[in-house]
Amino acid sequence: MIVEYIRYKISESRAQGFEAAYVTAQDSLRASPHCLGFELSRCHDAPEHYILRIQWDSAEGHMQGFRKSAHFPPFLAAIRPYVPDIEEMRHYDVTPVQWTRVTS
Repeated sequence: MIVEYIRYKISESRAQGFEAAYVTAQDSLRASPHCLGFELSRCHDAPEHYILRIQWDSAEGHMQGFRKSAHFPPFLAAIRPYVPDIEEMRHYDVTPVQWTRVTS
């Protein structure tokens, strides 16, 4: 597994449209067998900053599998107006340093 992080800086006036674009784009991510999960977070302290975290089965699964599939064009069409707002887009390897509290 690999994690892709995409950092965006979106003005307040465009935030609602940005989030709506990802509501649409998530259908393409969900449909891809290479996507294992995703989360869009907005910074509490600086609301113009967002981070999209996508878990992929592998970097190849993302770059070759998803990007060359029929799922990618509608994904890109939904988010295209926000591509210039990307500050960083990188793949990260997960380390063994992790923990999640399970609550009931």
